[in-house]
Amino acid sequence: MSAHVSVLPAETLFYLRPARGGLYIDCTVGLGGHTRALLEAGASRVIGFDRDVNALAMARETLAPWADRVELVHADYRSLDDVLDARGVGQIDGGLADLGVSSMQLDMAGRGFSFLRDDALDMRMNTTEGPTAADLVATAGERELADAIYTFGEERFSRRIARAIIDARADAPIETTGRLATIVRRAVPHRGYQRIDPATRTFQALRIWVNRELEGLDRFIEAMMRRLVVGGRFVAISFHSLEDRIVKHTLRALQQGSDVAITVLTKKPITASDAELDLNPRARSAKLRAAERVA
Repeated sequence: MSAHVSVLPAETLFYLRPARGGLYIDCTVGLGGHTRALLEAGASRVIGFDRDVNALAMARETLAPWADRVELVHADYRSLDDVLDARGVGQIDGGLADLGVSSMQLDMAGRGFSFLRDDALDMRMNTTEGPTAADLVATAGERELADAIYTFGEERFSRRIARAIIDARADAPIETTGRLATIVRRAVPHRGYQRIDPATRTFQALRIWVNRELEGLDRFIEAMMRRLVVGGRFVAISFHSLEDRIVKHTLRALQQGSDVAITVLTKKPITASDAELDLNPRARSAKLRAAERVA
C-alpha cells in the first residue's frame, strides 16, 4: 500500500485557522492526516467521522499521541446532527469534509475500488452494510445501469456499457474488478490516444452509486454551516465535478439567503500546487472550497 498523503494540507489549515483552538469536526477522517495537522496546528479537540472501520483503526494508530483530544466515530458524515446531539455538542469552531474515496481504499486489496488489480467487486466504504457493486451489477436493469453510469460517471457510452454488462452476466456473474473492466473496455470505442482508462468513469459511477455519495450532500453542508459558531469555517475538498458542483451551488445558495449568514471565501476552487503534485499525483483532481459563518 502506498504511503498516505493528505491533500491540500496547507490550504486546509489556512482556511480553518485551528491555531485559535476550539472543537473541529473531520467528517471523513480517513487515515487521520488532516486531523493530525489540525491538532498540531492548535485545535483543542477533534471529532472524526468515517464510514470505513479499517480507516478508523489506522487513524487510531496515527492519532494515538493525541488520544485525549480526539474521538473517532464510525458514522456517515450525513449523521452530523445525530452524532453531535448524542454528545451534547451544540456548536463547533470548524469542519472539514475530504470527500470521495481515499488512497487507502484504492490501494487495499479486497476492497474492489480499483481495476488496477483483480479483486472482488465490492466498492463499499462501509463494509458492514449495503449492497456491493457486484450486487448492483447483477440485479439492475439495463436502463437503470445506463442511467447510473451516465449520471454518476458522465460516461457518454453508458448505454453500450450497460448492454455489454447485461450480455456478459447472462453467461456468468460479474464478480471481479478485472472482469468488469474488461467488459467495459471492449464496449467503449477505441479512437487513438485515450487519456484515461476506458473503465475509469464506469468504476467511478458504480462507487458513487454503491455509497450514495451525492445523496444528502447539500443537506449535510447546510447542517454543518448551522453548527458553526460565528467566525467558524468549513472546508470541503472534492475530487470530481459532480461533488464540486453540489458544494459550489449549496454554498452559493446559502450565501444568497438562508437563516444562517455565510460568506464563501473561495471565489474559485483552490487546487494543488505543482510542488504538491510532484509529491502526490492523486491530488491533481482535488478542489477545495471554503466558507465562513458570519452571523
